Amino acid sequence: MVDLRKKRWSLIGITAATAIALTGCSAPAESPGPDETQDDGPAETLIVYTNSNSDGRGEWITEKAAEAGIEIEIVGLGGADLTNRIIAEKNNPVGDVVFGLNNMFFEQLKSEEAITAYEPSWSGEVPADAGDPADGVFWPLVEQAIVTVYDENTTDNVPKSLEDLYTDAAYAGRYEVNPALGQATPQLVLASILSENLEKSGDLGVSDDGWSLVESYYANGSPAVEGTDLYARITRDEVDYGVLPSSGIAARDEEYGTKTGIIVPKEGVPYVTEQIAPINGSGNEEQAQKFIDWFGSAEVQGEFAAEFNSMPVNEKAVADANPEVVELMESLPRQELDFGFVSENLGDWVEKVTLEYIG
Repeated sequence: MVDLRKKRWSLIGITAATAIALTGCSAPAESPGPDETQDDGPAETLIVYTNSNSDGRGEWITEKAAEAGIEIEIVGLGGADLTNRIIAEKNNPVGDVVFGLNNMFFEQLKSEEAITAYEPSWSGEVPADAGDPADGVFWPLVEQAIVTVYDENTTDNVPKSLEDLYTDAAYAGRYEVNPALGQATPQLVLASILSENLEKSGDLGVSDDGWSLVESYYANGSPAVEGTDLYARITRDEVDYGVLPSSGIAARDEEYGTKTGIIVPKEGVPYVTEQIAPINGSGNEEQAQKFIDWFGSAEVQGEFAAEFNSMPVNEKAVADANPEVVELMESLPRQELDFGFVSENLGDWVEKVTLEYIG
């Protein structure tokens, strides 16, 4: 057991370093070295994997959890990278809990048996179909709409559709595109485009028109600048449009003095629901369950929603959410996405796009 624990803490240090490099988020607290761990009993510090620790979220959760008597260390990575890491580690888990990934990533973890079922104390406070109604392996926390935004103060020639934005020469170079397909949001944007252009006989189940539209999307966009916020680029007149999770709108309007408008396609906008689950075989199950019960509770999700303009899935927490956020989410039509189908095909889609359109 001692050797396994030492290896676990060594791997945590490597993972944390990778997280800083890939996400640009604040570094998690320094991991204790092997000599600082005890030789008996489970590790006291809970290792929490997430792709949702930016904009101060990780620090807030760590501080609040400590106040509740739960010592955690957050390790952050992009959604696809984090999913792949958990699967790679499933025979010797490093993390104890994972949250923030959307349904399609959790479906992958479930199929690989990298996460395990646990019914949280707040399970009756969330819609049955928002998580994993079939098996209860993962449970919902926060709902987000992934939207294409612009500043109404400075932009008036708004395209009628996203297809026009990607293909009309008038908008070439005026929208930000994120080619980092190891992250959840860029993958969802890709899935959203392709899901409207499916064809059984097409390449990887997608029509020629669909692949042509994806090619235009990447070719005509302005690549995201690492470490530079989309709204900073908008206010500097580098771009006019870009993609943002809905929870980020209010804070950016306040910071940058913008008035955000949204391009709403006729098929609706993609929604994601951030989920949570224990990692299978971590050896720290009791603490993992305690953290899940705490973090997903109405009280904590309400505080989190108020602090970060999120939309909680916990119905008892909605009253604490920003009314403007609730109104926005209620106003945005939902694109119908088959996350099971997307999960099955996303790896091949990403590979094709990476090789043929991004390079």
